[in-house]
Amino acid sequence: MALFAKVYDYGAMEHVPREAGAAEAQGAVAWRSRWVLAGGVALVVVAVLAYLMGGGGSGGQAAAPTVSPTPTPSATKLTTTEVYQKVGPSVVTVQAGRSLGTGVIASEDGTVITAHHVIKGAKEINLTFADGTKAKAAVASANPKLDVAMLKPAKLPEIVVPATLGGGAEVGAPVVAIGNPLGLTHSVSTGVVSGLNRKAVDGGPSGLIQFDAAANPGSSGGPLLDADGLVIGIVVSIADPGGDDAFAGIAFAVPIGAALGGGDGEGPPGGGPQI
Repeated sequence: MALFAKVYDYGAMEHVPREAGAAEAQGAVAWRSRWVLAGGVALVVVAVLAYLMGGGGSGGQAAAPTVSPTPTPSATKLTTTEVYQKVGPSVVTVQAGRSLGTGVIASEDGTVITAHHVIKGAKEINLTFADGTKAKAAVASANPKLDVAMLKPAKLPEIVVPATLGGGAEVGAPVVAIGNPLGLTHSVSTGVVSGLNRKAVDGGPSGLIQFDAAANPGSSGGPLLDADGLVIGIVVSIADPGGDDAFAGIAFAVPIGAALGGGDGEGPPGGGPQI
């Protein structure tokens, strides 16, 4: 209130009598200037304080900025269980003489892809589908250079479930292998793509996918799957430095594009550490 009283008093000082001397007039003007300056400064201070007390300033109580969460991708990858449930019905056990391997249904007509060395030289090839249906098969086509073969079953299960073929491999991407290692049918193992465009250690095809999901004798011909359940390769061999057919953490698969005749992966014929 003192501030506004002084402003009011200052206003009253405008009525300085004309009869006052020059000195008094000059003094009145000086006082008037001082009051104008003081009053203006005081009003600015009051306004600033009122603004800050009202929360409009940048004091410590100002709300901190929030970070929006990263949007979740709409297309989620499948779990290993979901991959197995999706592709398991397409996996086939291949018995060719004393050779045991794996195959995967590749088309609606029941054609099965497997590794060539599994059926090489066999007089009779027997398939067992996921539902237990058994059938003999004939070789529809073979590519020894790539170590892949196509089998035509003489009989089909009541419901044919072909796998979805396609998709590319990327180093570090998760993969799932389904097969019959050591006769343990429909076994599942997981890992990652360890490298691309590999060549089997002891010869055989080149342009292979290297992966570290467990593979052992009986796994050959089985599907290598990505996180969407797509067949990206056909398992053909392992690195076997000990020569005892034991998994050393390195396995190889023919890219599905090459297996279907799309190029890549061709190399010199030969065995290699096949499983």
